[in-house]
Amino acid sequence: MSLFDIRVPAVLLRIDRNPFHHGTLGAVRSLGRAGVDVHVIAESDGSPVSASRFVGQSHPPPPPGACADEIVLALRRVAARVARPAVLVPMDDASALAVGARRDALAPSYLLPAMAARVPAQVADKSELADLCADLNVPYPSTIVPDSPAEAATAAWRLGLPLIAKWSRPWLLPAGTGLRSTALVGSAREARELFHRSGEAGSRLLLQAFLPPGPESDWFFHGYADRTGALRGGGTGVKLLAWPRGAGLTAVGRWTPNPRVTALADRLVTELGYRGILDLDFRRGPSGRYHLLDFNPRPGAQFRLFADSAGLDVVRALHLDLTHRPLPAGRPLPGREFVVENYAPLTAVRPAHGDRELAWHSPDDPGPGRALRRLWTRHAARRLWTRLGPATPAAPPAPAPAPPAPFPSDLSDDEKASRC
Repeated sequence: MSLFDIRVPAVLLRIDRNPFHHGTLGAVRSLGRAGVDVHVIAESDGSPVSASRFVGQSHPPPPPGACADEIVLALRRVAARVARPAVLVPMDDASALAVGARRDALAPSYLLPAMAARVPAQVADKSELADLCADLNVPYPSTIVPDSPAEAATAAWRLGLPLIAKWSRPWLLPAGTGLRSTALVGSAREARELFHRSGEAGSRLLLQAFLPPGPESDWFFHGYADRTGALRGGGTGVKLLAWPRGAGLTAVGRWTPNPRVTALADRLVTELGYRGILDLDFRRGPSGRYHLLDFNPRPGAQFRLFADSAGLDVVRALHLDLTHRPLPAGRPLPGREFVVENYAPLTAVRPAHGDRELAWHSPDDPGPGRALRRLWTRHAARRLWTRLGPATPAAPPAPAPAPPAPFPSDLSDDEKASRC
């Protein structure tokens, strides 16, 4: 008998147009393998996720920049097609904030954690998060939110150079502007110029003291806060390789117990009355203190790293808890690794020295791996052409050849389908 109430489907919602979001595939596989009917509301054109055999049905996402009410309408249309209450899993910040703000309007079509509507927005907004950490005495990088270009320049000197610039609500950044959610600033002039683009960015500029990276200095915590506030289905991990290097997503992560990081996560959940899935990023500073960098009110892309001996992860914990099923008591698996092949191909081909999960390739679900290799090659060729096109002949380049064996040697030729 299944642990899961498979009569209750799951609906995954992602508004972000990233077609290579491996976290969405992780959620599809995790729930699909448990026998849950999985519906995906996300951009499917050009996405390897849609090739998964565990996707029950795909639905078009709300338009880019959709407001919360438009997102609710899209969710109601899907609910009418599903025709039974479903567990809703927001997979990006914009989705999580809209769902949190309209929780009452989405019931009873969707099952959601019981949490105050203001909390997701409070933790996702980096300006509010800085104030929250100060109130709770949680270490956070020294931060200034300038009110003028002159104050931005002064802040640069006060905090020291280089420094980190962030937009308080990065999910509002419009495409095609060249603005990044986080940037390294090397001069007061750069700080002033960024401030002048605040209107374009759609949110306030934050300037933060730079905490230099170092070996095993970047940590993360994933967990699910259940109806009682207990943290389940996750753990602490260390980022072994990032993409882009030094300040990007986790390309290679390892499950590594860290009681100090766990204690900080538990304090935040308790003080906020937080319920649901959370993804926290920390950096250990020169003093040895762990500073909170981000609080994401949704699954992190590498959440599958923390699948324990009973197969429990944060997405499964959410479904079990909201359907009033007991959560299995599995053992943590320290040393387990998670590798995103298209960002860490060399790591992916090396023999594993323990338990390891690949983001895209899986023997029981080979479709996304095949699709990734084909689609990522096109994606890389287009990006290269965009960068070099003006200085090269007018004819577009031929599709790039597949990279030499950037995947595990035990995969068949058909399964060796991913991104280089």
